[in-house]
Amino acid sequence: QVQLVESGGGQVQPGGSLRLSCATSGLFFVVYDMGWYRQTPGKQRERVASITPSGTTDYRDSVKGRFTISRDNAKKAVDLQMDSLKLEDTADYYCTALRTGFWGQGTQVTVSS
Repeated sequence: QVQLVESGGGQVQPGGSLRLSCATSGLFFVVYDMGWYRQTPGKQRERVASITPSGTTDYRDSVKGRFTISRDNAKKAVDLQMDSLKLEDTADYYCTALRTGFWGQGTQVTVSS
């Protein structure tokens, strides 16, 4: 059974930082591109960042220079370090193994003063 479990969400002031983690099990982790998406009410889920098995990363423009995605193939985990957070980063964040249909349950990030 494949499981992706996110953690690390919470509330933070603008300019603050959070680190999201995604622990996986039951997944042949090392072969998959992994990604973080986010979604706000009434909007489509959008890709935030992705990382290939070899560590090549890609980010949406609005988070470039502020967010960093990383993975640990031995631990089967992928993290998202979020710095200089903005109000518009508020969303539910989801971890996924790209193109597999496997998603985590999401973790809420609220940026508020």
